[in-house]
Amino acid sequence: MSIVDEEFMHIHFSKKIASISSLLILLLTTPVAMGSSLENLAKSLAKIRGEVETLQTQLDLDKERHGSRMTALNSQLADLSVEERRQKLSIEKLQHSIEKLGVVAKQAEQSGESLKPVLLTALGDYRLHIQTGFPFKVDDRVKAISDLENNLINQQIDPNKAVNQTWSLIEDEIRLSKENGIYQQTIMLNGEKVLVDIAKLGTVFLFFQTKDNQSGMAKKLAQGGWQFEIMDNASDRERIRNLFDSLKKQIRQGYFELPNPLKK
Repeated sequence: MSIVDEEFMHIHFSKKIASISSLLILLLTTPVAMGSSLENLAKSLAKIRGEVETLQTQLDLDKERHGSRMTALNSQLADLSVEERRQKLSIEKLQHSIEKLGVVAKQAEQSGESLKPVLLTALGDYRLHIQTGFPFKVDDRVKAISDLENNLINQQIDPNKAVNQTWSLIEDEIRLSKENGIYQQTIMLNGEKVLVDIAKLGTVFLFFQTKDNQSGMAKKLAQGGWQFEIMDNASDRERIRNLFDSLKKQIRQGYFELPNPLKK
């Protein structure tokens, strides 16, 4: 064998050895690589499973909170429906008073004195309605009744004219139940008289703001009557502030989320 042949065989044998070595290395490292990949996959699956469980827990909590909120809102809606029916009944009674006064006035046009007891009874009922009802400018509304009563008793006004004034007062009361707006009023707050800004929504909702930026509402009491309360909840204060801002901008229609004064 020549030197060239020996050299050729040596090179060929070296290549064989190199190929076998590469194959052995590949076979030895492949399980390691596959094992590492499977381990990473398992970790990823475990992480995803954990995230899914967390999301499911959050979803269950959200469903529970939503259910509780819907129950509370349905309860408040029922309260508002009852109050709405009560207001409608009150308005119907006032309208009946107007009709009754009209009939009496026609029947007694020639006898003013016979109108007095009827008028005084109607004014007394009207005063009771104000004193036990919606706490908006109660003193001013009662004073208007008292002034008319005194004028009637002291014969400072013709009974027929007094009928017209009584009629007008009751019509004002009906109009009051339909109007929304901002006013100023003195209220009893923590045992003291305080001048506040009032946001009145019909004769159901009445919210207030003090000069030192406290917010609150007139709350219907379980035993009857109303009481002015300051809101401690920041969200409720923000809702009241948004209502005042909207009314000041003459925005009187739209969606407003507000504290419920009828909630027991």
